[in-house]
Amino acid sequence: MNLYKTIIVIFCCWICSDTVAQTHIYNGKEHTKNLPKFEKRRVHFGFLIGINSNNFIVNRKNPPLTNNDSLLTINPASSTGFNLGIISDLHLNDFFNLRFTPNLAFTSRTLNYTYQTFDGPKIFQKDIESTLINLPLNLKYKSVRVNNFSAYFIGGAAYTIDLASNVNADNLSTELSDIIVKLKRDDIVAEIGFGTEFYLQYFKFGIELK
Repeated sequence: MNLYKTIIVIFCCWICSDTVAQTHIYNGKEHTKNLPKFEKRRVHFGFLIGINSNNFIVNRKNPPLTNNDSLLTINPASSTGFNLGIISDLHLNDFFNLRFTPNLAFTSRTLNYTYQTFDGPKIFQKDIESTLINLPLNLKYKSVRVNNFSAYFIGGAAYTIDLASNVNADNLSTELSDIIVKLKRDDIVAEIGFGTEFYLQYFKFGIELK
């Protein structure tokens, strides 16, 4: 799914959630609210646990007419990892919050190299593991709270530091097992997503897709 389709799906899901919330309000179905003053706090904190999926994008170029390289193709494969972090949330008004969620991400990606040998094509798999420090700053737009439920739309940017970066490493070995995939240490990425929040008796629990 490309970026534009993802944005459309996220926006439609958020609109549907907000419509359901408004419908409940107009029907007058109000119940006892947990944590009734939670959203009036100027600042609140929490923690996050997440699952991530990472992949490479290979920019392919047409080979020269006299290509004697034994490397035929490079194909990326995605892998899953997990995130651990904290949530710091600044209340701006009834509908907007500013959220800073520094987290540590443990990720893995795979590159499959296809080489031409005397015995035919051979595939070599290279796994690349990374430990990332993510520093996202997002603006959160919330729906009206209905009983103990609300929905929100979130977007912003994140500064990422790869602790396993090896961009300055030597890559002189001819052994396949010694191949070094050089990754930049720093990166800036855009973020967009939506989520739902449930107000429980002692804390607020949220589910977010970003």
